[in-house]
Amino acid sequence: MRRTIRAESVAVAVAAVTALVSVFAAYQAGDFPGWGSDAELTLLLVFGVTIAVGEWFQISAPGLRSSAPLATASAFGLCFTVELPDGGYIASGAAVVIAVTSVATAIGVGARLLARHAVSFIDVSGRLAAVVVAALLYRNVHLRGTGAAVLANDRPEWQKAVTMLAIAAVGLLADVALTSTLRALAARGGLRRIVVEELVSSVTLSLAVAVTGVLIALAAPTLGIAALPLFLVPLVLTLFAFRRYVSIRATYLQSIRTLSRLTDAAGYTPAGHSERVAALALSIGRELALPERELLDLEYAALLHDIGQVALVEPIPGGATVLAAPADQRRIEADTVAIVRETGVLEGVARILEHQTTPYRRVRELGEEIPLTSRIIKVANAYEDLNRGARGSRSRDAALERIYLGLGYEYDPRVVDALLRVLDVAPHHTDSGT
Repeated sequence: MRRTIRAESVAVAVAAVTALVSVFAAYQAGDFPGWGSDAELTLLLVFGVTIAVGEWFQISAPGLRSSAPLATASAFGLCFTVELPDGGYIASGAAVVIAVTSVATAIGVGARLLARHAVSFIDVSGRLAAVVVAALLYRNVHLRGTGAAVLANDRPEWQKAVTMLAIAAVGLLADVALTSTLRALAARGGLRRIVVEELVSSVTLSLAVAVTGVLIALAAPTLGIAALPLFLVPLVLTLFAFRRYVSIRATYLQSIRTLSRLTDAAGYTPAGHSERVAALALSIGRELALPERELLDLEYAALLHDIGQVALVEPIPGGATVLAAPADQRRIEADTVAIVRETGVLEGVARILEHQTTPYRRVRELGEEIPLTSRIIKVANAYEDLNRGARGSRSRDAALERIYLGLGYEYDPRVVDALLRVLDVAPHHTDSGT
């Protein structure tokens, strides 16, 4: 828990450092004298408050990356807003915009941490990167840092909109690039796969966020501050719809949890075995920075990994498949995959379960494609099966010793390293089965 809190606190530190650097850059560039207009100060304050509130109302769900659409759309609106209703202009450069956004982000994220809500350092860093890139490109490159009034008035509205959308898209791509790189570094590889996952999981919402930010900026010369709440209303409604979606997904997950307890009720596995394997597998997956979509399939697969045992005539002693003969393991695996495929909606989960007993040496020696999620389940299940009997460090050390005997042959060393890091953070995993 302590390490998790430290990792999440990094998000606040990143925002705070970005704010300090931006304030210093604004001071060096002489942007602060441009804050003399009351209308400009009011607009910056309102944007800042909206960004902070948007960070509080982050959205996250299994299979989707964490995002803050209200905050990001407001930040883009601030990046692109130049003209004011009274004929004035926001002449400040990118540094001021970045400073306001960073301070507001730090406040919003800090409030979430104090309330013990989840915060992703990687996702917060990505959102800040998107705003930094958009602000620099629009205000310091496109508007050249000066002459904003001239550039704002001498072009048709549609050209302004296209320019803003293009710059917003570049900013969002910077977000994907940074978050993908950070996750790939944590996972020690798989950058291309992670980039594709990030793009697929964020493209729809990112498009809505970019368009909303542009609309706010285009309407600001006429509506002023009113443009902000007016064009954020659709995103607010999206938040309500998203919460309903999350509720449906939670019900779906509960149904799978209930199905996974079938082997417990029939006496094939110890009570809570699948749920403990799923919890440990998810922790390992997060340690390896798997995308949210893969984490969702990993959780489903871990919950259902032993469902094929219901086809056995005689239960395996203690339900420990890791101690069964390889032929029996493969038979249980095949029955599990057949049952999961019968649902007709869990094909991705079935593909993971097809390789849950495959030894790692087939990757190393034969170059066989075995999903990382399958290798995670293999390690998590082995640890749970072996970590029974005496509680505490003796049980854990005995289980890890058995796993180390198969390191590089049965088990992926990278996954085992992640298991060790997880156990150091959350020693309660060592007291599995009773």
